[in-house]
Amino acid sequence: MNFSTDDDRPGEVRRWVAILAGGIGARFWPMSTPTRPKQLLPLVSDRPLIRDTIDRALGLAPPDRIRILTTADLVAPFRSVIGELPDGAYVTEPRARGTAPVLARIAWAIARTDPDAVLVSLHADHRIAPESNFHDLVDHASRIAARTGDLLTIGVRPDRAERGYGYIQPGAKMGEAAGTIARRVDAFHEKPGPETVHRYLEEGYLWNTGVFVWRVDRFLEEIGAHAPSIAGAFVHLERGDIGAYFDAVPSISVDHAVLERSDRVAVVEATFEWDDVGSWEALARTRTPDAAGNVTLGEVFVSDSERCIVATEDDPVVLFGVEDLVVVRAAGVTLVTSRERAGDLKDLLAGIPDAFRDPQL
Repeated sequence: MNFSTDDDRPGEVRRWVAILAGGIGARFWPMSTPTRPKQLLPLVSDRPLIRDTIDRALGLAPPDRIRILTTADLVAPFRSVIGELPDGAYVTEPRARGTAPVLARIAWAIARTDPDAVLVSLHADHRIAPESNFHDLVDHASRIAARTGDLLTIGVRPDRAERGYGYIQPGAKMGEAAGTIARRVDAFHEKPGPETVHRYLEEGYLWNTGVFVWRVDRFLEEIGAHAPSIAGAFVHLERGDIGAYFDAVPSISVDHAVLERSDRVAVVEATFEWDDVGSWEALARTRTPDAAGNVTLGEVFVSDSERCIVATEDDPVVLFGVEDLVVVRAAGVTLVTSRERAGDLKDLLAGIPDAFRDPQL
């Protein structure tokens, strides 16, 4: 596997990559469970999502500068599909506290030995193509971040009226590298309503991918200015008490803790295709449908049916004379729902018996 050798190129930055890989991906139940989260599923390619993401990261930094932010119980299954990373690549969190505390923790650790580093934060459940465009854009964003100290996020020009994503309102130019322009983020907007989303598209708003690029020292300064409850907990990291750190910090996203409060946040527009693989509906966008609009994964036979999403890992599944369904068969459990309701699986799992929720236990 080739990886970035930016140390050998004058004028380049030393880049680290953090991969956010916690959670189970409940909207992919029953294939995704607490013991086998969606990061281990082949949802975009024929390989697990985490494997695709590691290959993407290796185009940005060498193995010793990649960190996977996850839970302790996922280290072993991740290691089984990621052979080339050292043990130190796995940074575990004892309890979920949102993206702000975990990114602050990794920035603090990197700054101890590499204070001029630029950190790139990726998610383990994105589809990105072509990856060469992605690597070029992150390289340009890294140089802007290193020079200006701005916190950069990557935005995507919408191709549909998507209400499930957050949006970015871009403003004035703040920096540039190799033709890539960083613009001030005038505002972040939460998931919009049906009328608002069309206005966002008309006014040139961008999807917020959650892919971030920033200098670790500058990010820690912004943590201190806008999230003092997190910065105050660094004393526990100094003592090596990770549990106390996670006990002390609030549960909050980096968007709410820092990005929405800072005046040093900029956005660069993506030059690649991007998708958040967040629910079964995403398969309709990431995989090639048949002539009737059906998307299948596994041993599936579909007849006289339209616009269905079907996935199975064990027994064959046959559909006949239906429309707009999601049908999933895994670990002896069969899910049947409408495409309209497939994004609500978290609500279903909140009340389902444990024997159904994770039959592998």
